[in-house]
Formats: sequence, structure tokens, C-alpha cells
Amino acid sequence: MAARIYKPSKTAMQSGAARSKAWVLEYAAESARAVDPLMGWTSSSDTQAQVRLRFATREEALDYARRHGIDATVIEPKTRKPNIRARGYGENFATDRRGAWTH
Repeated sequence: MAARIYKPSKTAMQSGAARSKAWVLEYAAESARAVDPLMGWTSSSDTQAQVRLRFATREEALDYARRHGIDATVIEPKTRKPNIRARGYGENFATDRRGAWTH
């Protein structure tokens, strides 16, 4: 049974880092998905593909995988440089602006 351990990145719809701090253990698909000919729904006989386990740290996820005999691959996260301005959002409305207010 193969799995991957990774730290999810934030989605395009969120501005904060919520739901991207925990490490996730996700099983690899054992069988391909198939389309039901009558309804057109996508289905699979692999129930492990639905399981996503969350852990606080990478080491906890690796320990869980070792204890249960899961062949896990760790994918390291790509870190981003924080976008922090010197005076923050309030600088847009400061009375001591150096330049003229333009839109």
C-alpha cells in the first residue's frame, strides 16, 4: 500500500494559511476510476483513495506510516516569501503620504 505525505498549499480562494499547516497522509489509487454508463458518475472500487489523515507534524505522519506498514513518500513543501509591507494596509490611507493620492 503506497501513500504520500505532504503539506497542502493554500488554495487560490483563501488569503490566509488556514488548512495548510497540518501534514496530510493520502493513499495512492490502487485501481483506476470508471464512469458508470447509466448515470455518468465516476466511481472506484478502491476505498483507500477516500482516506486523508491529518497530522500536526511530519514526524507523526511518518511514525504512523511505519507502525502500519505503509510505504510512504514525503513531499517537502515549497516555502513562499511573505508579502509584508513596511506599514501594512493602513499605509493606503495615511495622512503623511509621500506621493499624491491617485486611483
